[in-house]
Amino acid sequence: MQPGKDTWKGCRMCGMPPAPLRTQHVKEGVKMISTHLAAGHTKMGDQDVYDRMFGSQIDGEMDEDKDEEGESETRGSGKGAQSFCQFSSSLRTVVRIKQKYQAMKKRRLELAGMGGGGLVLGAGLHTGAPVRSSPKIFTFETPSSSPSALSSLFLKMKKKKSRRVMFPSGGGRKAPVVQEHSRATICLFLLCTILFFQVYNAIENLDDHVLKYDLGGLEKTLCREVFGQQGAMDALLAQLRDYLSTYVHSKPLVLSLHGPSGVGKSHVGRLLAGHFRSVVGEPLVLQYFVLHHCPLEDEAWRCARALSILVSETVLRAEEEEKIPLFIFDEAEHLYPELLDALSDLVRSNRSNEYLNAVYLFLSNQGHTHITMHLLYNSSSDSMMTASGHHGKLVKELNPLLRNTLVKLHPLWAEAELLPMTLLEKGHVMECFLDEMTREGFYPDRTNVERLAGEIEYYPVVGGHVYAQTGCKQVVARVNLL
Repeated sequence: MQPGKDTWKGCRMCGMPPAPLRTQHVKEGVKMISTHLAAGHTKMGDQDVYDRMFGSQIDGEMDEDKDEEGESETRGSGKGAQSFCQFSSSLRTVVRIKQKYQAMKKRRLELAGMGGGGLVLGAGLHTGAPVRSSPKIFTFETPSSSPSALSSLFLKMKKKKSRRVMFPSGGGRKAPVVQEHSRATICLFLLCTILFFQVYNAIENLDDHVLKYDLGGLEKTLCREVFGQQGAMDALLAQLRDYLSTYVHSKPLVLSLHGPSGVGKSHVGRLLAGHFRSVVGEPLVLQYFVLHHCPLEDEAWRCARALSILVSETVLRAEEEEKIPLFIFDEAEHLYPELLDALSDLVRSNRSNEYLNAVYLFLSNQGHTHITMHLLYNSSSDSMMTASGHHGKLVKELNPLLRNTLVKLHPLWAEAELLPMTLLEKGHVMECFLDEMTREGFYPDRTNVERLAGEIEYYPVVGGHVYAQTGCKQVVARVNLL
């Protein structure tokens, strides 16, 4: 190989140019790599760079030096291979450094662009990289490329919301008090609720009051001792049960039993008096017989005053013992107007609290004519009804008529609950004879009972019913004659 020719033509084996040309080509290659990286080509192989740098010169010299190819390969094989490997490794190093530099520069520009949009736009113009036009963080706001919009968005993100409002110390306004929810408040609320229900139950105390007066035992006694008045007794027990189930009332309970003679009104009064004496005590039960306690009409005003004092003392004593007294007035048709006026003042709902907790029971035969006529004219239509249903219909039809008749006599009856008692049939009279004979120690012979019951006067048969004119009023007298 000639020295001048080798120096300018380069190696025949690998096609490397001589040293002066090699330096110049390296600079051109670096410039070309920078241009491609700026244009967006961040990845370029070593062979591509080599072809761009030396491809044109190698193609021109291939035809001229074909005949010397074998000789050049033999002499320059070792040295040319070594020079190409060194150049290739150095070129790869340059490319990697350039890529890292561009990547680091690009990241710095992007980070600087978070504070101001002008740097991002300037960096895009210098480097040739695509300019980012969309925000890095998703928001519902319209994207804006102005620096003020990006900076305000960045500040909003980093701003921490404070629940506490601060005011100047010298001002008149004060910071609002923050109410903290505590478990103690919930526990206190539950405790108050429990106490409320306990107090309410103690005031009402439904079960205790019902058990105290033993209305179940009273019901059994009335069913066993009273005949032919099941509907009236059911209505009486219902009134007592509703009233005695509580101790707080707005008015006293006033009941009035009306019916013909001999249907059992006085007997019911005696049974109630005996039962209440056993549950509330003797002093809290009063049985008042007008013909016995006040036989003279001239002493009516004194009797009225004494009765008012007696009732007042009884209700005050019952109030102290937290019990409800019972006042029974038998043969109320004989009560004088002065007595009715005194009782009317006692049962009014505008009195003090202790007078409202009392039971008044009047037994009278007033209105018996209406009851008798209604039964005799309507018995045929009521033959298929039960005792309770029959009495309910009787009360519904007779109460308006009875009330109008009684209110004309005295206003007291307007405050009372009217309970009519029906006529007794022949079967009920026979039951009265059996009970009285058993009580007196006689053998209850059926034939003898029928004979005694046949001696009683009856109304004509109406709808299959045979009603007694005097009820069981003569039973005791006839049994005593045996």
